[in-house]
Amino acid sequence: MKKFLGIAGVVVLLLASCGSGPKVSRVDAGTQTDLSGYWNDTDVKIVCEALISDCLASPRVAQAIAAMGGKTPVVLVGSFKNESSEHINTAIISSTMEVTIFNSGKMDFVAGGRTRDELRSERQDQQFDASEDTAARLGYEVGADFLLTGTVRTIVDRAGNQTVRTYFVNAEMSSIETNQRIWMGNNNDIKKVIVQPKNRL
Repeated sequence: MKKFLGIAGVVVLLLASCGSGPKVSRVDAGTQTDLSGYWNDTDVKIVCEALISDCLASPRVAQAIAAMGGKTPVVLVGSFKNESSEHINTAIISSTMEVTIFNSGKMDFVAGGRTRDELRSERQDQQFDASEDTAARLGYEVGADFLLTGTVRTIVDRAGNQTVRTYFVNAEMSSIETNQRIWMGNNNDIKKVIVQPKNRL
């Protein structure tokens, strides 16, 4: 009897431990979720689409494009620096900007950073290891006309159990040839009020 009760107790403990695991449910990728109040995927989408839309509608950008004689401008998306009070993967901002620019059909972009380094390395390697007819030629890269860079900053205001977190995302597009800034944008659409539960005595 004692042996049976011991086994039954172990089974009950195992079942209880199984029931305390995380509950996972799948949601549509477009669903807005905000669990912690920190920067998330919805914020990236809102900010990037707003900034690129503002950039493409800018009269100064239109003038710069017109001065190119109908050529589609080529953009290099540079670094977006995280100067906020939290960890933000700015590579996601950069890649979202690239996709938004590309899908607009108004600008093209070229690879930069690690991707460009890998392409150059592969091109150099082909000069020795690929046949002459299939090796990619050197000196045929498409030069970018404009460089897009930016920063992410936050202002955090706390009082009691409430925190207000406001995000400021700045972006600017500059002419690579002249260093002249042809567009500057600022987005502070993301503002969150986080209320923590009060500690009960």
